[in-house]
Amino acid sequence: MSFFTDLAHQYIDGEWRTGSGSWDIIDFNPYNGEKLAAITVATVAEVDQAYRAAERAQRPWAETNPYTRRLVFERALRIVEERSDRIADAIAEELGGTRLKAAFEIHLAKEYLREAIRLAVRPEGRVLPSQTDGKENRVYRLPVGVVGVITPYNFPFLVTLKSVAPALALGNAVVIKPNQHTPVVGGGLIARIFEDAGLPRGLLNVLVTDIAEVGDALIEHPVPKVISFAGSDRVGRHVGAVAGRNFKRCVLELSGNSALVVLDDADLDHAVDAAVFSRFLYQGQVCTAANRILVDRSVEAAFTEKFVAKVAALRTGDPRDPETQIGPVIDSLQAESLAGLVDQAVADGATALVRGRVRGTLVEPTVLAGLPEQSPLLRQEIFGPVALLAPFHGEEEAVRMVNDSPYGLSGAVHTRDVGRGVRFAHRIETGMFHVNDSTVQDEPLVAFGGEKLSGLGRLGGDATVEAFTTQKWISVQHGRTRFPL
Repeated sequence: MSFFTDLAHQYIDGEWRTGSGSWDIIDFNPYNGEKLAAITVATVAEVDQAYRAAERAQRPWAETNPYTRRLVFERALRIVEERSDRIADAIAEELGGTRLKAAFEIHLAKEYLREAIRLAVRPEGRVLPSQTDGKENRVYRLPVGVVGVITPYNFPFLVTLKSVAPALALGNAVVIKPNQHTPVVGGGLIARIFEDAGLPRGLLNVLVTDIAEVGDALIEHPVPKVISFAGSDRVGRHVGAVAGRNFKRCVLELSGNSALVVLDDADLDHAVDAAVFSRFLYQGQVCTAANRILVDRSVEAAFTEKFVAKVAALRTGDPRDPETQIGPVIDSLQAESLAGLVDQAVADGATALVRGRVRGTLVEPTVLAGLPEQSPLLRQEIFGPVALLAPFHGEEEAVRMVNDSPYGLSGAVHTRDVGRGVRFAHRIETGMFHVNDSTVQDEPLVAFGGEKLSGLGRLGGDATVEAFTTQKWISVQHGRTRFPL
């Protein structure tokens, strides 16, 4: 089976079909420009078909014994384990992910499937006391119904499963709209895994389309009760506004501008390793990537020397080559944008300690230092292999610099004093912060999400249950109630 032949279709109500739109989305390999597939877009009519199929299938699924539902996720996990090598190949082909990146993504995806196995039998009801004698308050946790999932290109397999697997496990149905750059890894591949795992038809649907074709139909449609979106804050703001107008709950995982902070007592070798990983995993196209690397002036020279040497040695090339550490960015427009950002920064006074070349979609790593304090680069998300080094004098200035951003997703601090690191972390305006580690972290049991423009809501652990279930109060009066009228 060729993923890009067999899975490059719409998947609606258990059927693989061609979209009825008048134009195609072309799926390209970002490294060599090879055409992987052409997918005729889904129309508004097919959006309705997918949501209606999900609606029909959801109630019987919710009424299925949770232990029976759990078996689907056990089989899905085995399928991913058996097909890991082929999935890694697809990640390299469709989104330019290196072998390291693919292994990282697949590992986490499997962890989320393991968590879905547990979630299938987790939801619990409660019996609460009442102020009225003889009354019993029962609070049930129920699936919301149908969930719309809109996913990005950078971690399409992981981020899609992160919503899809728990939503299904908790008794919901799902409609996925994958990113146009990754319609197979983020859409068709996931549908095939669950199809082969025995998920009943209609519960999972995939629509490959574009806002130019369907407008806001994916969000405005009356069937979905929750929209889970991961992507830029610009698009997320629109998704949230449309969802709010239509009284839909939404979970928004948006842009970041994370900082990795190196205090004066840090283990510099460890901090360098964490900073390189945090900035350059998947070419820096990661929402939790360390855009800014802030270093105490007392260790600035030593850290910079080690960091620059390690970055300069990173190997850029074909993502299919196991030796490659930096693959292509997603397309030529992104490459050109990154080149323009670097040129502008240098023109504004920054120094390029490492100046990577741009060859098509291959963007070699760049390290910039000496940016003016008011440089817009320090306050925006840079989706590419460009690291910004900035010094600070003491913790107070470090806290101020980290928080001087419209975003608040992740971050990290390095210090030999764990207590100091935790106290520092408490002062940072982010949803997540890590002591002596990378800024790029994700675990199924922990709430993942951001503050400020980095999003609304959380996924992971209890937050996932909150996102994809609702509560219903049923009271039972034992004996007769005396009413005042």
